[in-house]
Amino acid sequence: MADASRPVTLAAIAGAHGVRGEVRLKLFGEGAEALRAFSLFDAGDRRLTLKSVRPANQGAVATFAEIADRSAAEALRGVLLTVPRSSLPPLPDGEYYHHDLLGLPCVSTDGSAIGDVVAVENFGAGDILEIEKPAVAGKKPQRFMVPMTARAVPTWDADRIVIDAAFVE
Repeated sequence: MADASRPVTLAAIAGAHGVRGEVRLKLFGEGAEALRAFSLFDAGDRRLTLKSVRPANQGAVATFAEIADRSAAEALRGVLLTVPRSSLPPLPDGEYYHHDLLGLPCVSTDGSAIGDVVAVENFGAGDILEIEKPAVAGKKPQRFMVPMTARAVPTWDADRIVIDAAFVE
């Protein structure tokens, strides 16, 4: 099971929008609608209460109760908006949050250790796992990518990901 206390980043404040304290958001989830499921966000060392959010060009625009003017909004540029993992809704079998895959150890179908998941990307055709192999003999750690498909990843759970040996570089 995923660490329920580990924060999940849903957005980052990209800057101010207008003069009344609205902020532009860079989204890391399903869109502006997904943010409405949460009323409180951790924003660095403070909490922000969401009043409204709407889709905008390449992200969203949000209003928070604690941000009253443009100066306050600009001061939060670059701040990440997070929620506890435990506040996310449960998923049906076979689905996952990218957050839950990060850091998982990977093994080959032959049982040998491969490395750990360091990123989950999606360039339009489906999720791709970026795996980092441990450094060997003074060389930098090597990374490679594997599609998150039934053929490449025959099994996975909360403890590890098994990758078909044909996809291991």
